Amino acid sequence: MVNSSLSAQRPTLLEQQAGLISGQPRIRFFGTVTAINGDAVTITGLSHHAVLNDQVSLAGNTPDGEIIAINQSDLTAILYDDPRQVKIGATIYLHPQQNPKPCTEWIGHVLNHSLRGPDGQEMPQGLEAAPLKTKPPAPATRKRLGTRLNTGVAAFDTFLPLCQGQRIGLFAGSGVGKSTLLAELAKRTDADIVILALIGERGREVRNFVEDTLGAEGMKRAIVFAATSDDPAPLKKRTAYLAMATAEYYRDQGQQVLLLFDSLTRFAEAHREVALAAGEVPSLRAFPPSTFRSVAALTERAGPGAEGNGDITAIFSVLVAGSNMDEPVADMVRGILDGHVILEREIAERGRYPAIDIRRSVSRSLPEAATMEENQVLSAARSLISAYEENAPLIRAGLYTAGADPLLDEAVRLWPQLDQFVSLLDVQNAEESFAALKQILLGETAGQPAPAQEKSAVG
Repeated sequence: MVNSSLSAQRPTLLEQQAGLISGQPRIRFFGTVTAINGDAVTITGLSHHAVLNDQVSLAGNTPDGEIIAINQSDLTAILYDDPRQVKIGATIYLHPQQNPKPCTEWIGHVLNHSLRGPDGQEMPQGLEAAPLKTKPPAPATRKRLGTRLNTGVAAFDTFLPLCQGQRIGLFAGSGVGKSTLLAELAKRTDADIVILALIGERGREVRNFVEDTLGAEGMKRAIVFAATSDDPAPLKKRTAYLAMATAEYYRDQGQQVLLLFDSLTRFAEAHREVALAAGEVPSLRAFPPSTFRSVAALTERAGPGAEGNGDITAIFSVLVAGSNMDEPVADMVRGILDGHVILEREIAERGRYPAIDIRRSVSRSLPEAATMEENQVLSAARSLISAYEENAPLIRAGLYTAGADPLLDEAVRLWPQLDQFVSLLDVQNAEESFAALKQILLGETAGQPAPAQEKSAVG
């Protein structure tokens, strides 16, 4: 072990491995704590040997923190645990960043930022490393969106189709059924493997989500990466990157990957905390400029793979306080994803789940993802839903008069069936969903044709 001031350069992995083979101890670098400010500590003696996101430790074994800023004379690290036990002059050891090596034994398990299970047992790793941070495939080499996926959720199979390689945002406040909808998609969507990133979740909810909401059926092909709300910001970011790196690994193996990321807002908040501690200047609502670049870089890594590889179909949840779609994270995410699905609290409060607001939700895979006939059905259904919802206050107040507007008349008549259709789960495929929707528009309920004198919105 040597002091960093005596070493000329950072050892390569090959040099470290050569030292182990020859029986010599691996070179270790260490520095000294010179300042403590909140969760951040300033360390001297490592500036010329560390890079951003390397880890540090007090005891020299398990990493206790992560480097977030480096200058000529010292560096700043955020500690994972309470820094009140750290003293000025304490020795800090450097741990170069290690990339995960995904393997099939992870499937069916919940992993944390250190690739350990709930019991603290370290999971086995494979042979091929997946970089935590990397660039997405070059734009010119990426495939177009693939075929439409069967999700088992009628609203997604019709109004909001999800295609291979598509990335959509799920915008919702707390308590409107977001986790339940993600679990339904995890269990039923066509995919070879499902990667779930639970970032910033309440600790008690992780087990409930895995055992009750997702269940044994959903875990058969899933890997869950979880960082709870009390975890330090660097660990939340690291967990998010672990999930994305694992998804990319299976994509490059030619598999179709479904990535469910809950939530992108917590990731952005974690990045904000790290960036501010590193000295960045806050801008829009205390988010420094690098936050938006970091979010865009993360989401771009999902999507269609290069020719010959699989795809990462991703659903990123976004928390919207008070249904405010103009807050910074929500506003930015809508512009970089391939669609947005909005869960409305008012819909959830009247008892309809999933509480999808069809009128305000959009999938940018349309119209290409549906046939001409299917697009006609969707257009007719959307016009009826919009007509009813725009006039809902008048209808509830008893001010609506039948016969004034034929479209509104039909919307009022078909509204109960259309509203119930959006709540359908466990449908077999998109064809079945479209057949049920067309049956509603033709005025057929339980196989009974509509009265002859009533004109339908669809021929």
